[in-house]
Amino acid sequence: MKDGFYQLEKDAEAVAEFLRYVADNSMRFDSVISRIQYMVDNGYYYPEVLTQYTPEQITEIHRQAEAAGLSFASYMAASKYYTDYAVKTRDKKTFLESPAERYAIAALYLAQGDYEMARELLWGYVHGVQPATPTFLNAGKARRGEMVSCFLTEVDDSLNAINHAVGVATQLSKIGGGVAINVSKLRARGESIKEEEGVAKGIMPVLKLMEDGFSYADQMGQRKGSGAGYYNIFGWDVMEFLDAKKINADEKVRLKTLSIGLIVPSKFIELAEKNEPYYVFAPYTVYRAFGTHLDDMDMTEMYDKLVAHPDVKKKAMSARDMLTKIATTQLESGYPYIMFKDNANKVHPLKNIGQIKMSNLCTEIFQLMETSIITDYGEPDEIGLDISCNLASINIVTAMASGDLRRVVHSAMDSVTAVSDMTSVENAPGVRKANDLMHSVGLGAMNLHGYLIKNKISYQSALGREFADVFFAAMNFYSLERSMLIAKERGGTFHRFEESDYATGAYFTQYLENDFRPRSEKVAKLFEGMALPGPEDWAQLKADVQRYGIWHAYRLAIAPTQSISYVQNATSSVMPIVDLIETRTYGNSQTFYPAPFLARDNMISYTTAFNMDQYRIIDMVATIQRHIDQGISTILFVSSNTPTNELARYYLYAHKRGLKSLYYTRNKLLSVAECTACAV
Repeated sequence: MKDGFYQLEKDAEAVAEFLRYVADNSMRFDSVISRIQYMVDNGYYYPEVLTQYTPEQITEIHRQAEAAGLSFASYMAASKYYTDYAVKTRDKKTFLESPAERYAIAALYLAQGDYEMARELLWGYVHGVQPATPTFLNAGKARRGEMVSCFLTEVDDSLNAINHAVGVATQLSKIGGGVAINVSKLRARGESIKEEEGVAKGIMPVLKLMEDGFSYADQMGQRKGSGAGYYNIFGWDVMEFLDAKKINADEKVRLKTLSIGLIVPSKFIELAEKNEPYYVFAPYTVYRAFGTHLDDMDMTEMYDKLVAHPDVKKKAMSARDMLTKIATTQLESGYPYIMFKDNANKVHPLKNIGQIKMSNLCTEIFQLMETSIITDYGEPDEIGLDISCNLASINIVTAMASGDLRRVVHSAMDSVTAVSDMTSVENAPGVRKANDLMHSVGLGAMNLHGYLIKNKISYQSALGREFADVFFAAMNFYSLERSMLIAKERGGTFHRFEESDYATGAYFTQYLENDFRPRSEKVAKLFEGMALPGPEDWAQLKADVQRYGIWHAYRLAIAPTQSISYVQNATSSVMPIVDLIETRTYGNSQTFYPAPFLARDNMISYTTAFNMDQYRIIDMVATIQRHIDQGISTILFVSSNTPTNELARYYLYAHKRGLKSLYYTRNKLLSVAECTACAV
């Protein structure tokens, strides 16, 4: 710092110096077409680009990309793009792609020969649409990985199903996928197998198999495999599950790299609030007694019946002690994720079709699933519905600056729809089946905190929440509108649309009864010139949806966006910033990342996440959640002196406010200097 403020000009100097290095080490071409020809001839770009489009069309798309004047506002943004995303020669010494050229080839590839669509996709990319990392990284390449990298599956209670799940998970890991697996149906340690009591090994050996599989199948060393195991809090092995994240856990059961998530029905929250005993159940005894898996039950309805049934093996614990256990484990490891199952299903637009059972590695995906039944060799399997996450995000700052939020959202929906259309994971039949039937996507957002600070609005304020309410209600409307138009154009809908709340019209109730347009003069001015949907527009959309249907079973999901946010020079997702100047260590070097729009005059109002009231963060997420059909990756930020009972209160408040999940809990070890700074 100098004179009480950061020397941000040093970051600008670093950008200029780095871009000089890039220029000195970039291959030059006489024309756009000569470059594309070189990229195709040498196996960098997909060859069909030269037959799908005329040379004039390819040149014009690149001209539009270059004319947008895309630039880097920080060294982190420039280095992240050229290190992780730009195509380089195979010896990694020469750059072959600028940001404009990456967006151009992505638009051409996803449009698959439709020139007008390519133009519109590119317009969206220039005005704030950011494809998720796997799409941005792979679109248009000849030797590309999958454009999706997030998957969810669950395991039936049989060795066939376990073997199948492990095999599918490693196949997905091989292509760079992060895989979440629900193991709640597996019988607990000590349960019976073929009427022999005490022989079942429980969930931990299966999770260890998963962890080893992800470590082994790591996309040829370029990208580490990653996975998460989810388990129901009413399951018998829950204590073992949590203890696996202890630093001093036995190496035979310790989960070093596998993430863990707890599935928490509302019944557990009720027991904790009333300080009543909490029972966990042996899943197989539940299945034998009722013919239904514990994890598929409505625990509000079934809990007392399970406690009373003499053939269900159970043991009593303290719900409040379990809350403390979760908080202690989170303070030590950041885990477990918490998935509020009943909150998710209560507002699920497809509740009449199927149940949401779990979430993903980043806790923003909430879609129905069907368990696959894997039989013996020679017999047909019953393939259910697993999940793939076809993601993109909108940079709120850039989208608002465009003056046409509707067009931005429509372009984003076209982009993720193209990814869904082009995705077929052959070695994951449940994923392929669900993608073909449901056409699900997950459009999110980033740079909320950056936008608010840019406009001198506190993240923790009612005004901040009002902006979010207006923005995400509009985003919901435009995404639903585009999904309806795609269904109309294609003459079809997602599978079983007619049973959904969209078809009955129930989904639209809150928008017909409430007006989500700006209430304050300040927020109204931010949307000046934009036509925002009111109840009459929602009524018309309801009629159109009931007439034509919608193409996507799921549309919106707000992912963490951390890596790709750097390229956009955006604050991550809808979360507040962690530091005014973020420090990242790569190898032997440190990279500094100033908060977007940080300036001397707003430094004092740019409150960081660790210094915020966590209840206000939860309030912001709850405000946004009512407009998001899936979920929001939500992080809690605590310090080394946060008591476990305070962290537990955050869980209860998040549940009360309707959040569907909590992602990591980030624990900052405060120094004396930092504690003093917080107190000033």
